[in-house]
Amino acid sequence: MMTMDVSKGEAAKPSSGAGPQECAGCCKTITERYLLKALDLYWHEDCLKCGCCDCRLGEVGSTLYTKANLILCKRDYLRLFGNTGYCAACSKVIPAFEMVMRARSNVYHLECFACQQCNHR
Repeated sequence: MMTMDVSKGEAAKPSSGAGPQECAGCCKTITERYLLKALDLYWHEDCLKCGCCDCRLGEVGSTLYTKANLILCKRDYLRLFGNTGYCAACSKVIPAFEMVMRARSNVYHLECFACQQCNHR
């Protein structure tokens, strides 16, 4: 697994001396004002997408995940490669991407986390 930061910057101006950047996704010249840099490559904002859900990675955060030649958002990375666990209250599976409550070494679904005395959440 590899975690990368996605950085947003301005494309090179013609007067700056730097040549135009080529998008790693579509292989076309980036002429828009802004571009993304990830995996040491340049991308159009519309081209840097999650390989599973097609969400635009520049919009969902500043981190992307790569594994098995896939570029993924955090949710899909955890869904595909994350560890699942079991709720200490109901013993049902907790998917790796789901929010949980923890108490000492126990992990709970949010809806299962309750007081043992009065069952109040």
